[in-house]
Amino acid sequence: MRTISRIAAIATALAAFAPAIGMAQSTADQEAKNRAANIAAFPDAARALFGQKTTPASMQARAIGSYARGCLAGARALPVDGASWQVMRLNRNRNWGHPVLVGYLEQLAAEVPRITGWPGLLVGDMSQPRGGPMLTGHASHQIGLDADVWLTPMPRARLDGEQRENMPAVNMARADWRDVDPRNWTPAHTRLIKAVAAEPRVERIFVNPALKVALCREAGADKGWLDKVRPIWGHNYHFHIRMACPAGMASCQGQEPPSFGDGCGAELSGWVERQHDAIFNPPKPKPGPKPKPKPPMSLEALPPECRQVLVSN
Repeated sequence: MRTISRIAAIATALAAFAPAIGMAQSTADQEAKNRAANIAAFPDAARALFGQKTTPASMQARAIGSYARGCLAGARALPVDGASWQVMRLNRNRNWGHPVLVGYLEQLAAEVPRITGWPGLLVGDMSQPRGGPMLTGHASHQIGLDADVWLTPMPRARLDGEQRENMPAVNMARADWRDVDPRNWTPAHTRLIKAVAAEPRVERIFVNPALKVALCREAGADKGWLDKVRPIWGHNYHFHIRMACPAGMASCQGQEPPSFGDGCGAELSGWVERQHDAIFNPPKPKPGPKPKPKPPMSLEALPPECRQVLVSN
């Protein structure tokens, strides 16, 4: 019964997210409008309080709470330009993370030309200056240990401000959402994700189910590294890196280590079919008035230490 309930919950959530699955990351204009609307709707919600903080808390670096219910003290910013990376969507101010994450992204970017032949990485959302729930997007990314890396290679030329805000990422999923688009997906994508999976400090990697189909096929008999790579809706423009809690950090609540195999069999087939149905055969809306949206997470729902993070200088 527990498995059936979990599958039903996944299907319901997937249907709710279906309209957004095929959309590119929002432009600066769209982002500003959505942020303003969410602040106006729930000004006292945790997302509004943390989403309006523009600087980090001057505290010892700590990931506090869990990936989807927590905050971040002593955040460090990933510089917006590196020799082999560029940060995208600068208006969001989400290039912050725990020093463990920032250091790893810098290390990974330096290795990317060797791994892929690309000039470097385009880095998307990490965390806010103090972590916490975000005004738009992401349920996770709250404790400075999550980062989105675009599947679009970094161009050799430096992108200007307008391009960083509005340039669309490339959709890697095929039109039927059951596999990758061979016009966009290359063996370099598989090499990159495999290299990230080999990092012991990486807890999970999230990709669209269509992308995992390609990874399972291209891995051949060497599928051991795929246990960390889990399918989830969205994530067709980027892949999501999640670092494990730093050693000895009691304030950080990690995930159980992966123990469910490579996930290339029936589990993946189920994800692919549920995604396909949600996009091409979405459930009809129920008659009558729409239910009121559930209020977003309150400050009280976060660990008590997050209040200190919020008010710290």
